[in-house]
Amino acid sequence: MEAALWTEKYRPKTLDEIQDQEEIVARLREFIKNATMPHCLFAGPPGTGKTTAALCLAHDLFGRRFQDVFMELNASDERGIDVIRTTVKEFARMASLSAVPFKILVLDEADNMTGDAQHALRRTMEKYTDTCRFVLCCNYSGRIIEPIQSRCALFRFTPLPEEKILDYLGDIAKKEGLKISPDGLKSIVEVSEGDLRKGINTLQAASSLSRSISEEAVYQVVGRAKPTDVQAMLNHAIKGDFIKAREELRALLVKYGISGSEIVRQLHSEVFRLAIPERRRVSLIEAIGETDFRLAQGGDEEVQLSALLAKLAAETSSQKGSIETHVRTLDREA
Repeated sequence: MEAALWTEKYRPKTLDEIQDQEEIVARLREFIKNATMPHCLFAGPPGTGKTTAALCLAHDLFGRRFQDVFMELNASDERGIDVIRTTVKEFARMASLSAVPFKILVLDEADNMTGDAQHALRRTMEKYTDTCRFVLCCNYSGRIIEPIQSRCALFRFTPLPEEKILDYLGDIAKKEGLKISPDGLKSIVEVSEGDLRKGINTLQAASSLSRSISEEAVYQVVGRAKPTDVQAMLNHAIKGDFIKAREELRALLVKYGISGSEIVRQLHSEVFRLAIPERRRVSLIEAIGETDFRLAQGGDEEVQLSALLAKLAAETSSQKGSIETHVRTLDREA
């Protein structure tokens, strides 16, 4: 097995290879056709192809030696005003030596830049627009100051559909000679949550355990519990069986080494799959949210999660008690 990261090995090189995002690709192709482009703001969730689209745009616009007139910086690492005044400014002010009269500078995770750095960037974008075009990639466009937003063409990237991720990961597995079960492939898609990069990394991590990838292997490498285990724990609590629910909890925490915060996240997801009255669902979500807050404040994982299960079980017992009391009252009246 090659040492290279599969996210780089299978990263699209041209716009034609990009999965989904048809409307965005069509707009970028117009830039290449006209050999010009505005400053761009690529916004959307992680792993949806923002940085890849910028790389493909540069490759198709400048050709094979695009790296001579292309720079990529991660703004979350180099987020201060000094970087804008030095590295960014020095690159932007130098004229392009290619047939295209400008260069491209990509600022990844631009929404992590400080306010002062963004204001300095705005001035740099204005001053050197003839020699450099900027592509700002971010998760939340609202965190980019308005003066920069107004100077950029906005591209909104959406999470990839499940079937697209299934096809892409299945193709990589085939090329790498892996055997992956349908449940294993589906579990990767579930944990990746529309983030294709995360899905590819999970597939590669699972392949390090075995060339035959199962659902169990996937959840093992990502440090998450199987949904069926979380469902079993939740169902025991909802039925009022606190002791059994706590046994399931201890198995997740101790035997499988799942973090308390991860269990809370999975409980939150599973509640929406339960066939229960809406009022009961609201109560469960409120209790889970309170536990999540306590864990974030440094509360003991086992104590707080046990308290959550106890509360769910107690509510069930209380409801059963109210119903039984109501029935006895009706019997006496009859």
